[in-house]
Amino acid sequence: MRTIEIRTFVADGFAENSFLCWNPAVGGALAIDPGGAADAMAELLAETGRKLAAILLTHAHLDHVEGVARLVRRTGAATYLHPADQPLYERVVQQALAFGLQLEPQPPIDHALVHGQRLELAGIELEIRHAPGHSPGHVVLYAPAEALAFVGDVIFFGSIGRSDLPGGDFAQLLRSIREQVLTLPPETVLHPGHGPATTVAHESATNPFLIPHFGGRFA
Repeated sequence: MRTIEIRTFVADGFAENSFLCWNPAVGGALAIDPGGAADAMAELLAETGRKLAAILLTHAHLDHVEGVARLVRRTGAATYLHPADQPLYERVVQQALAFGLQLEPQPPIDHALVHGQRLELAGIELEIRHAPGHSPGHVVLYAPAEALAFVGDVIFFGSIGRSDLPGGDFAQLLRSIREQVLTLPPETVLHPGHGPATTVAHESATNPFLIPHFGGRFA
């Protein structure tokens, strides 16, 4: 039975999903991938009187981290990222320039995310699952008690993440999906970095990148 509240923010430009979530029975909140909607996230926190306990990053591509500095300035929250994506994070200004955008350097990361790690933040329990392939340090944030996972750009409704960016690997991405996402309980709700939510059951049965068809085999 779900006990946490989730608010989804879709930014202009890259149309990435950013999330605020909180346990109504406990003070505080968590921010996940604060991209272009960071100011809107900060405003909701101010309106509800909730203190931001942490900023969790599924990975360090520009669209998912461009709002970290603004959110840290407004909330003072600590940041979390897998170390394998640290080089991407440190080059976020260069990432922005590749799109013709200007972006300030982002603040240092405070804590490392590690595969198998279990965190309890703001009354929410999370299991960290390293899921490389879209980027080297991509993680899935799984909340078993809530039967949901924040999956970043690993898997989408009816699709999968890109693997043609620096540090991407198609075969590794498919392994990550099969080992770190599709092994979750079928009813698990997946909140991706772009597009609508889906479930493990739905993607296992219908995702064209993941099921055999026309006499083929599983990829």
